[in-house]
Amino acid sequence: MACVAQPISAWPEELRPRERLIARGAASLTDAELLAIFLRVGVRGLTAVDLARNLLESFGGLHGLYRAPFTKLLAMRGLGPAKAAQLAAVLELGRRYQAELHDQRPTVADAQAAYRLLAPHYAGRRTEAVTLLLLDSGNALQALIDVAEGTVDGSAVYPREVVRLVVEHDATGVILAHNHPSGRTHPSEADRHLTRRIGAALRAIDVRLLDHLVVGESGFYSFADHREGSLA
Repeated sequence: MACVAQPISAWPEELRPRERLIARGAASLTDAELLAIFLRVGVRGLTAVDLARNLLESFGGLHGLYRAPFTKLLAMRGLGPAKAAQLAAVLELGRRYQAELHDQRPTVADAQAAYRLLAPHYAGRRTEAVTLLLLDSGNALQALIDVAEGTVDGSAVYPREVVRLVVEHDATGVILAHNHPSGRTHPSEADRHLTRRIGAALRAIDVRLLDHLVVGESGFYSFADHREGSLA
């Protein structure tokens, strides 16, 4: 992108991470853009977005960044003691949130229970997102993760990424979900195609696709409740 070498303040407003967050919500930004908002400024020759990308690449993404010791953060170009300490504090808050979530993991026994988790997750979103609810053998929630955002169709979700997340979280069951900002909840043929693709990928690793929810503004459609034949 031609504007990368310029300061972010010189970018078109619709490309600046902070302005995009305000206009479209935090979920519309990439990991690097969100991290850039925290960093605020870059260093000579690098914008905050460039610096954020370098951090993520150096540590192998958010997962590696969360595990990084403070000494390694401090050694990174563009992170002085104050900024490294702030970033370490933010990461620790994230870890504590995950620990709290783990301690209070809800059981997702049916579509209604899944909807109670998804409704606030999707609230206020102006674009579609595809979400995984990863469950253990007792249907306790292991993680709730977005795997695609924007204009979503079946090709926007990569089965190998879904499989990677399932294996990483040692999940034995998956509920797939996506929102319709229009409020409509009836599934399209693209929604059914997505269900078949993800179901087939999960069957290959002996994990069950338990349901696919289409979430609207005031309700949802459950493939399982409607006995759609494409579920595993």
